[in-house]
Amino acid sequence: MIDPTAHIHESAYIDTDVAIGAGTKVWHFVHVLPGTRIGANCVLGQNVMAGPDVVIGDGCKVQNNVALYKGVTLERDVFCGPSCVFTNVTTPRAFVERKEEFARTHVGRGATIGANATIVCGHALGAYCMIAAGAVVTRDVAPYALMAGVPARRIGWVSRAGEVLGADLVCPRTNERYVETDGALAPAEES
Repeated sequence: MIDPTAHIHESAYIDTDVAIGAGTKVWHFVHVLPGTRIGANCVLGQNVMAGPDVVIGDGCKVQNNVALYKGVTLERDVFCGPSCVFTNVTTPRAFVERKEEFARTHVGRGATIGANATIVCGHALGAYCMIAAGAVVTRDVAPYALMAGVPARRIGWVSRAGEVLGADLVCPRTNERYVETDGALAPAEES
């Protein structure tokens, strides 16, 4: 079902058995494959491919040239930067079909994935984490982790607002306080 308030550009191709939520914008040359569910108030930029059976939560922004393959789930408010890459099998070969080996990739609420970053399948990205442009994620990412490099390593922490946290673990934008316990970060009110 496509909500009547969704904007679908005339060049986009939407397959059958697709759900698109209220206020979502689907731009030029997007292809949404069967079984894909897109929430409300999302933006899918030019040349995005989603599906089959992909889940995109409310408020997500998927920038130009991103392919979301089967097994990818984006929770609400995820940002996927231009040309970031999601893989779907760890040992692909052109001459061997390996659809039974497709691995899931779960991206937590509010996460940001920078331009040209690569997310190797089978890993979870924690809520509000930030993946730097060009990074290659090869393992699970903790909530609020700031990841950079090839392979990506945690180089710090970020707040829900996306600000890099200093040693005091206080967000410079919102003054929200965080607590680090056993290598994990959480807002002070949750700890």
